[in-house]
Amino acid sequence: MTRQSRTSPAASEQSLHQAYDTALLDLDGVVYAGGEAIAHAVESLAAARADGMHLAYVTNNALRTPDAVAEHLGELGIPTEAAEVITSAQAVARLIAEQVEPGSKVLVIGGEGLRVALRERGLVPVESADEEGLAAVVQGYGGPDLPWGRFAEASYAINRGVPWFASNTDLTIPGARGIAPGNGAAVEVVRIATGAEPQVAGKPLPPMHRETVLRTGARRPLVVGDRLDTDIEGAFNGEVDSLLVLTGVTDAEQLLRAEPRHRPTYVDRDLRGLLAGQPEVEPCAEGFRCGGWTAVATNGGVLELREAGETGEGGEAGVGGDPLDGLRALCAAAWTVAGDGACTFDAAKALARLGL
Repeated sequence: MTRQSRTSPAASEQSLHQAYDTALLDLDGVVYAGGEAIAHAVESLAAARADGMHLAYVTNNALRTPDAVAEHLGELGIPTEAAEVITSAQAVARLIAEQVEPGSKVLVIGGEGLRVALRERGLVPVESADEEGLAAVVQGYGGPDLPWGRFAEASYAINRGVPWFASNTDLTIPGARGIAPGNGAAVEVVRIATGAEPQVAGKPLPPMHRETVLRTGARRPLVVGDRLDTDIEGAFNGEVDSLLVLTGVTDAEQLLRAEPRHRPTYVDRDLRGLLAGQPEVEPCAEGFRCGGWTAVATNGGVLELREAGETGEGGEAGVGGDPLDGLRALCAAAWTVAGDGACTFDAAKALARLGL
């Protein structure tokens, strides 16, 4: 993949787990949500691994350690070694270690994942802004019970000129009960109080991609995620291919409106997409065709969807059309008309036909 603007989802004659050597999988919204495995995740990952694909779990969630994440995955039925888990805590700890002296004190605003990652880099995690010789502040997701006073502690140090680092800036995080505030929301609190800007390590930025490549040794990786602004943009920045699964925060309408850096190589319902090839989206006289669907960008600023045999808008979805093929065709129509921008065409009726 290169940085050129993608105008259509790509095709793959091979199943994706055979076309790529390593899957770089996001966790929240891809493998699990709220601690419970997402439907079809366990069996799909087992099948991919059995056929020789290397699996690595790449998460912006800095709360838990790789050991804890691996243990959790094992409890879900996904045997995992700690070395197969790469976190934004590890990426930000490396970033800090490159800029401060070994043994430096770092104020931690977050959970145990940050503390373990800092110690791995020879740094000393501390809890107070009043520590003598404080070299940095690092902020990561601390879970729903992180006390408000920790944001104040960060602000005291930053306002004294201590460099500020953040593991990631995801504004939200998916859970069993819905979408909740993520570390990015907490970073905004400290930004408002200080007027400062942190150095950020997590997806979609280069430090996280570098950390992942260093730890996995992947030669032909496939990024698998549910977020356009982290997983898919991170793949774009790293110039590697990506698979968007619709089990997390991104819905079909957001996908159609995606700017070039947020357009995935492939799109599928869930992790079963790893085990399948991807259909071709072909240009045709009317617009773009995938499977039994044709998508058309009309002169009236509407994205229309037609099934084989239809000559115009209307009718119900037929029994032979896979809704995902319809979405892929719509992506091609939307991304082509948008060019280097975001599509503003109305797709509500088309998506309603697909049940998406």
